[in-house]
Amino acid sequence: MDNNARNATAKPLVLPEIVTLPGEIDVTNAHSVGDELLAACGPGVAVVIADMTGTAFLDSSGVRSLLLASEHAAQANAELRLVTESAAVLRVLAITGVDRLLKIYPNLQAALTNPGLAGAQEAPGDG
Repeated sequence: MDNNARNATAKPLVLPEIVTLPGEIDVTNAHSVGDELLAACGPGVAVVIADMTGTAFLDSSGVRSLLLASEHAAQANAELRLVTESAAVLRVLAITGVDRLLKIYPNLQAALTNPGLAGAQEAPGDG
C-alpha cells in the first residue's frame, strides 16, 4: 500500500444548497427569503445557490436580504451564487451595484458547474 494513500485525509463530499426564491421579493417577504438563505449556510456547505429563475420582481428590501445572506455565507466560508436571467432583476442588481458584489449566473447548470467567476454573467452594459 502506498504510504501517501495511508496518510491522506478524506474530505467530505460537499453538495451545494439550492434555495428556490419566489416570483416577487419585496418588503412583504424579503425577511423570510433572507432567513431561508441564512439557514442554507449550514456546517459543511461551500456554496448556496439562490435560484431566482422564477423571480420577476426584486425591490431594495430583497437586495438587502441578498447582501446579508452573502455576508453570512462568507463568514461561514461559503459562497452565495444567484441564478437569474430576468431583465428586471438584473437591472435592479446593476443599478444598485450589487451585480459587482455577487456572482450571478444565467442558469442553474452554470452555477452548479462553475467553480469561480469565469462563468458568472456580466452585468448588462459591462461587456
